[in-house]
Amino acid sequence: MTEGRPKVNAAAVPGRAGKHPHEEVTGAWVCCAAWVRRASVLDERREQGNGVAGSRQRGDAEGMSGGLWRFLPLALVALAAGAFFASGLYRGLSLDSLMRQHDAAQALVAEHRAAALGLYALAYIVMVTLSIPASALLATLGGYLFGWVLGGSIAALAATVGAVNIFLIARTSLGELLRRRAGRRLQALAEGFRREAFSYVLFLRLLPVMPFWVTNLAAALFRVRLKTFVLATQIGVLPTTFAFAVAGSGLDEVVARQEEAYRQCLAAGGSACSLSLSPQNLLTPELVIALAMLGILALAPILVRRWWSREERP
Repeated sequence: MTEGRPKVNAAAVPGRAGKHPHEEVTGAWVCCAAWVRRASVLDERREQGNGVAGSRQRGDAEGMSGGLWRFLPLALVALAAGAFFASGLYRGLSLDSLMRQHDAAQALVAEHRAAALGLYALAYIVMVTLSIPASALLATLGGYLFGWVLGGSIAALAATVGAVNIFLIARTSLGELLRRRAGRRLQALAEGFRREAFSYVLFLRLLPVMPFWVTNLAAALFRVRLKTFVLATQIGVLPTTFAFAVAGSGLDEVVARQEEAYRQCLAAGGSACSLSLSPQNLLTPELVIALAMLGILALAPILVRRWWSREERP
């Protein structure tokens, strides 16, 4: 299966001459790395300020953060997500919709590749920030429209950026409030999660036993460090994201078969004819087993340390 989809003569498309997909991937990674580095620096400064500030400065900061303004970003996210579902737009988040519009989508990418790529990345970031479960569909769409290398890379970066957005929003709005009001058991749980944060977050990304957005919120409320969250998230989303992107890059044949079956059903006078395809159906059992093994490996450092500490006890 090839990566260069859709098949368009680069010389015939304005702005694409001499532009290799790998250069686009490299540029995207550099931009994302700069953004993460800036966010990490600001996060470290905030943590250092919290640790060394005097009582009066701490009291002033708590007074400012205790206002309603800190809840505004979270309220906007909740309102936007509610409006998305109330408007019925969520019904368009399916491969069925893609199959009906794939010719128009490919034409858009062929004529306006840079704009289509930017729009795709923005849509992915917004979906993750609003905690709307569409990552599998969007990763498949990225591989279908841009090829699995470029589409998978942009999808992985966008997933990380969106996760960091909601992570910071939730931590700013609710993190300190819940930390102060949490009981001893919850505080002990949070402390244990923070101590092994990288392994836990990596495990939850590799083997999503919890929804993507739940992991984002849990890491925020348990006050995981931003650097740890970003690194574990970026590494953890790569296998699944590229799996869906690779599946999406070979979607043309699947779409053609589905459309042919749909036309034959209509020609036979069927009343229950439909185009139906789910991203989950593109994952093979072997791939699921491989992801599970990677998830277990992510927990290996925790298991080894606990076993070692138990052996050292008299």
